[in-house]
Amino acid sequence: MHDHSHGQIKTKGVMSKIFLIGNPNVGKSAIFGLLTGRYVMVSNYPGTTVEVIRGELDIHREKYLVVDTPGVNSLVPMSEDEKVTRDILLDEKPGAVIQVIDAKNTKRALFLTLQLIEMGVPLVIDLNMKDESTNRGIEINEARLSNIFGVDVISTIAVQKKGVSSLKKAVVHPKVSGYSFSYDSTIEEYIAKIEYLLPESNISKRSIAVMILSGDKTLRNWLLENVSAEKITEMESLRDKAAENYSMQLSYIVSQQRLKTVEGIAEEVLTKAGTEKKGISRFFGEITTHPVWGIPFLVLVIYLMYEFVGRFGAKVLVDYLEKVVFGEYLNPWAEKIVTALIPVQILQELFIGPYGIITMAVTYAIAIILPITATFFIAFSIMEDSGYLPRLAAMLNKIFQTMGLNGKAVLPMILGLGCDTMATLTTRILDTKKERLIVTLLLALGVPCSAQLGVVLGMFGKQPAAALLIWISVLTIVILFVGFIAAKIIPGQRTDFILELPPMRLPQFSNVFIKTLSRIEWYLKEAVPLFILGTLILFTADKLKILPFLQDAASPVIVNILGLPAKATESFMIGFLRRDYGAAGLYTLQEQGLLNTEQVVVGLVTITLFIPCIANLFMIIKERGLKAGLAIAGFVFPFSILVGGLLHRLLLWIKIFN
Repeated sequence: MHDHSHGQIKTKGVMSKIFLIGNPNVGKSAIFGLLTGRYVMVSNYPGTTVEVIRGELDIHREKYLVVDTPGVNSLVPMSEDEKVTRDILLDEKPGAVIQVIDAKNTKRALFLTLQLIEMGVPLVIDLNMKDESTNRGIEINEARLSNIFGVDVISTIAVQKKGVSSLKKAVVHPKVSGYSFSYDSTIEEYIAKIEYLLPESNISKRSIAVMILSGDKTLRNWLLENVSAEKITEMESLRDKAAENYSMQLSYIVSQQRLKTVEGIAEEVLTKAGTEKKGISRFFGEITTHPVWGIPFLVLVIYLMYEFVGRFGAKVLVDYLEKVVFGEYLNPWAEKIVTALIPVQILQELFIGPYGIITMAVTYAIAIILPITATFFIAFSIMEDSGYLPRLAAMLNKIFQTMGLNGKAVLPMILGLGCDTMATLTTRILDTKKERLIVTLLLALGVPCSAQLGVVLGMFGKQPAAALLIWISVLTIVILFVGFIAAKIIPGQRTDFILELPPMRLPQFSNVFIKTLSRIEWYLKEAVPLFILGTLILFTADKLKILPFLQDAASPVIVNILGLPAKATESFMIGFLRRDYGAAGLYTLQEQGLLNTEQVVVGLVTITLFIPCIANLFMIIKERGLKAGLAIAGFVFPFSILVGGLLHRLLLWIKIFN
């Protein structure tokens, strides 16, 4: 039944919900930010790693809950993101749905519009990035679109804050579309039969019937909770009977018939003018994905990033914070206060000893890692806001396919150069469990974090260039090899690479600022407690004399397999707690003249591949589960020693440095 009333979206005592739904990269989060301002709750959807963001909106003293759902290409789920968005619609009654559409890809978005209309939800269509479609000479007849569907169509330019007030007005009185379209007579017959067996729910029976016919396995849990076992069996046999009428899969037939409807609507509302404004953004857009020119551009971007993050963040800011702010002021103050207030020596050491919460954990998290991650976040937000990240992913897609991944995996891998703990968290952007696991493994294994990278580059500065080349080559070969094998062993599907390339645009200062701030806030909340936990473990191990014992046990391996001096053992032990401390230990040995060039190369290759730092290990366990965390650690440990041992033998054999 279609209800054409312009219902007020309000239920007594309960805040009405407004869902933002749309394809990936259409500016949903920008619209969300404009509607809600700042108070935002980010939480994982139950049982998944997918983040759902909620915030409040006030209109005429009424409060609404705005929910920003993950970007989707269809509501018959193919990925975890799509399943979460579909489940939100199924489980929580929408007071209104705003479908955010990238105006220059309106046709692609209409496929989703049809699914939302079929669900019978109160709908408002928001044509966002209207300026970009106009620049490309795409004309959209909004009045016609609004007439066809019988819902409000609003255009916005979120980055310029245009059109938001109209959107707020429309969302108070959303309309349920009266538009209906039919599939072929066989499908319609089976939809009716399945509809008859379904209970009332937050979305129409028709839409659920179509999902069942499309063979949507992700509905299984919902059906088990809401429908009797006999009815489920009956529906499944109806679905199988329907499928017998077609040579292709039913889901494909349903999609094709929807697309045909979309074509018809698109012809009515879209016209493309011949003129297209060329400009600087087009020029950059073409250069960044060009098979030849894209590479030097990428090298330039990496160089600028290295200068900003590696030099300015890791050297200038860290030196100032560590030596001046913490070294001259905060830590001496802390020592005075702690010694004055706490008479017991062991408790004093807990706070201000070599493994103290203040002297190690807080100093490390705020003075050393924060400046590096903050500068990295700024650079990353600029790349994101300018539209360069998706282009980078598209360009490197081929290389990543050898590892059963797609270009999207570039993003966490690049983030890993800032901080692997951080990057492990961002693997949530990948579509399948398999991809998330492979990238987590590769991050733990072969991607040095910026703190460690700084020390490593400092060491290679004093060695011949060949040493650095060998280090880079060995790491690249190892990552490609392990990725390739992991893709073969780890079960699961790989996804197709679909990434909209937004136009290159000048980053907006306010967007970069807000994104950087929210990421720093995230870092302080998520990562800092892990550093404190790691330091406590270290403190305990030191007091119980476990550290010296472990060093004695491990030194034969370091000496005999890797050919390094016994003193290097300590670096590997500490490297587990903090990757750069480990590298710094080797740096000290190099300064003392205890390592030759061959030992520097072997030592640095091994310590880069060596187990991730303790904060990263906790993060892996938090994101992927204890079993996966221990399996990754159990593989990385011996594997890094094996690679180092082989490299040691090889370098002695070819006598490159002797």
